[in-house]
Amino acid sequence: MQSLIEKIRQGSFSDFPGGVYPQQFKELSNQTPISRIPLPEKLYIPVKQHIGVEGQIKVAVGDRVNKGQPLTQSMNPFAVPVHASTSGEITAIREHVSAHPSGLPETTIELTPDGEEHWVELTPMLDYRQHPKSEVLEAICRAGISGLGGAGFPTHIKVTPKKDIEFLIINGVECEPYISADDRLMREHSWQIRQGIDILCHLLNPKYVLIAIEDNKPEAIHAMQVACQENSDYIICSVPTKYPAGGEKQLIQVLTNREVPHNGLPVDVGVVMQNVATCYAVADAIFTGKPLIHRVVTLTGKALRNPGNVWALLGTPIAHLLAQADVDKQQQQKLIMGGPMMGFELVSDQIPVVKITNCLLAPGVKEMPDMGPEQPCIRCSACADACPAELLPQQLFWHAQAKELEKAKDYNLFDCIECGACAYVCPSKIPLVHYYRVAKAEIRTQEEEKQKADKARERFEARKLRLEQEKAEREARHKRASEARKAAMQEDDGGSQARIAATLARAKAKQEDNGAPSDNSDKVAAAIARAKARKAQASSSGNEVQPDANAGQDDKAAKVAAAVARAKAKKQSTQKTTTPEQPDAPEQDDKAAKVAAAVARAKAKKQSAQKTTTPEQPDAPEQDDKAAKVAAAVARAKAKKQSAQKTTTPEQPESPEQDDKAARVAAAVARAKAKKASRAQQQAHEESEQEVQPIAADSEKKRKVAEAIARAKAKKAMKDKNSS
Repeated sequence: MQSLIEKIRQGSFSDFPGGVYPQQFKELSNQTPISRIPLPEKLYIPVKQHIGVEGQIKVAVGDRVNKGQPLTQSMNPFAVPVHASTSGEITAIREHVSAHPSGLPETTIELTPDGEEHWVELTPMLDYRQHPKSEVLEAICRAGISGLGGAGFPTHIKVTPKKDIEFLIINGVECEPYISADDRLMREHSWQIRQGIDILCHLLNPKYVLIAIEDNKPEAIHAMQVACQENSDYIICSVPTKYPAGGEKQLIQVLTNREVPHNGLPVDVGVVMQNVATCYAVADAIFTGKPLIHRVVTLTGKALRNPGNVWALLGTPIAHLLAQADVDKQQQQKLIMGGPMMGFELVSDQIPVVKITNCLLAPGVKEMPDMGPEQPCIRCSACADACPAELLPQQLFWHAQAKELEKAKDYNLFDCIECGACAYVCPSKIPLVHYYRVAKAEIRTQEEEKQKADKARERFEARKLRLEQEKAEREARHKRASEARKAAMQEDDGGSQARIAATLARAKAKQEDNGAPSDNSDKVAAAIARAKARKAQASSSGNEVQPDANAGQDDKAAKVAAAVARAKAKKQSTQKTTTPEQPDAPEQDDKAAKVAAAVARAKAKKQSAQKTTTPEQPDAPEQDDKAAKVAAAVARAKAKKQSAQKTTTPEQPESPEQDDKAARVAAAVARAKAKKASRAQQQAHEESEQEVQPIAADSEKKRKVAEAIARAKAKKAMKDKNSS
């Protein structure tokens, strides 16, 4: 390190490959001091004037703003604000032609000056060393400072490296022909540039500061030596004049003999570089609190009668600057923003001055004639010899012209600094840099589209994964709910079985107490077994009530019961015909039979009413109602037949015992029907809500009531008969 510093102090520098020696023409503009110009009628302030993200507009049309007031804001670290260059009114926010080779319109704020120059309240930071570095960086960011040397990279990002810095290089080379803005700035404001260097050293803490100036600027070298003489770590380096010595990688190689790696940054070799105009803006922001609202612009070219350097407000139209320089329209053939090597031709004189605008060149007809038609490449390799990045411009040209972008990238297209040295020496007058710029733009567009597609694919995959997770969660919830329902059903099933068993035990006990045989116990047990099977099937299929699979069997049982009743009636009729010794039955027997039939009909109607008022029970088949009607008809037929027998058999004696037996048989038939209806109703309740106990109790009660009514009627009939 010490040997390197000694070589630098002695003026022994390295060299970079390639390069050219064009005529300078700097004397056209560097002979007069920097001047100030009147306010233009309109200022067109682009929202984005740097490398990074544009901010969000915080003003509206019709707002009045003060000088230095921020017009945009953003929380993105790669966004710096733009400010009102003067006080006035916001008259429009629209698309306006841009300071770009394409001239494509971009979002621009139109400001109409009021001429009063009212400033916003400024907050200088004179004791910046007493503040945390983060506050100093924030002040630089709020001032909207980005690199003024041509790249426009946000300064607050560049001065916060993640590695130790050995060299802070201040670039005052200004190797481009015609341009003298930095030269005049160093001559006139060297002390303020030194203040900016002090602030950057406070933030970066480098070991040495190298201030590089080309040896064709002796006045600027002397001014900076005077300003920096108090600090021995600030070394003024007078480098040889050679284009493009002001390039970042080339200047690092000249001063430190270190090469920035491919796809690398200067910080990778322990270097940070800033332009002298950037140092001036940093000092202005910290010590006065003023944001970046103007810069020095060189007005030069033989088509201008008054060339020189001016303080131009950001947003000033190019036409206003040409008017101040007194342009000769007859001599002006083209208008270039920047120098003749790296600048670009403007498509309109309404393009505004932006932060990276350092020169406006209006060459005369003979000064910079048209290159003429493009000729075929003769493969002379002059472009490769002049390339400071040691590329193969000829190969890059072929691939860029053929739209073979991947092959152009393989030849390190993005290492090209677009210095124009290759086009300067090309005997075929091929605008090589133009082809490289177009190829770079197409590659960037493809990469942006690819990034958008990748992001869209990631969003789609994330959405698909989210939907699958939600589906799995729903299925898990449904499974847990189903298992919980099954467990609850099993618990309820145990309680229901206990209640059914208790009900059956009570019914059997009552039957034994009444002396009635429990003929239907097997059928009841079978019905209970069928109900349990249906319940298990319903639980496994989602606890839905299944239709009665044994409805046909129940109908068949009802038909069998009706057939049994008819057979009993026929048997009673046969007994009457084969027993002539029986006495004639009184009229009360016929009345008792009618009463029994009416009781049967009433029971059938009540069962039908219960079915209509119990929506949770399964629908009873029509055959049950039909069976009840058939039973009633059978009872009526029996009564009619008995009456006919009485009239056709006068010789038979009256048999009160036989008539009483017939009445009891009819009552027994009615009770059997009531029991069967009760069992059917009980089975339906088991299939739906397992409410066996209340139904069984109700059916038992109804049966008892019916029996009591029948017995009362029979007693009344006997009493009437005895009394007669």
